[in-house]
Amino acid sequence: MGALVGLGAGVGLLLVWVAFTVPRAAARPTRRGRIADLLERAGLGGTSPRGVVALCLGSAVVVGLAIEVLSSTAPVAVAFAAMAGYLPLAVLSGRARRRQRELAEVWPEAVDNLASAVRAGMSLAEALGQLGRRGPVPLRGAFSVFAADYQVTGRFGDSLDRLKDRLADPVGDRVIEGLRIARDVGGGDLGRLLRGLAVHLREDARTRAELESRQAWTVNGARLAVAAPWLVLLMLCFQRPVIGRYASPAGIVVLAIGAASCLVAYRLMVRIGRLPAERRVLS
Repeated sequence: MGALVGLGAGVGLLLVWVAFTVPRAAARPTRRGRIADLLERAGLGGTSPRGVVALCLGSAVVVGLAIEVLSSTAPVAVAFAAMAGYLPLAVLSGRARRRQRELAEVWPEAVDNLASAVRAGMSLAEALGQLGRRGPVPLRGAFSVFAADYQVTGRFGDSLDRLKDRLADPVGDRVIEGLRIARDVGGGDLGRLLRGLAVHLREDARTRAELESRQAWTVNGARLAVAAPWLVLLMLCFQRPVIGRYASPAGIVVLAIGAASCLVAYRLMVRIGRLPAERRVLS
């Protein structure tokens, strides 16, 4: 009995020693899906990707049934159902692009506020926290959460990582990583670094805005050219003798070729007029 108790005590002490001395294996980062990443970039990180998928399916079913009742032509109903199913993703993509442009415009002001706060004697963590109260409106929510997170955990690096995830913005990644390096390295050049970063971000945003305004006509023309034939087809749904011809094999071939041509032409036009997209760094 004494040997059994001694063995149990020894095993317990060994487990305690292993728990405090053996390093834990680093957890592999989970790879997010494309829909989850799109939701983050659109500022809707709290929305479930399954909800987006359900919305896409629901839109496709509702529009498909409506066109089927209106035209009694299954191929046409399937074509419009496919477009309706993609519509929520297109809206999310547009929202993500608008949010990225909006954040790119306000980041220089945020960095100026940081430089002023650091020059006034605040620590970097305090300067970041005060952006939740006095910073640009689109950034206040994320930095308010950062301030509360850092106050609870006291871990500056981990709080910065979670801030990057909430912002999901390429410009924000550059700013945050620059602040991380400046804090780790130390020194008295933080104010100068922030002022130089604000100037660089302002020039970058101005150049990108000019280029986007010049290439906007390309994208709008591509959208109009793609939408026109489908609007005509939608009007034809009110004339059943005419729209019924698309239920024949020849009509299905015409629909398939038209859909493929519109898709290829639109993607090609957008690709030609698209500006290089900024990639997130160390995300």
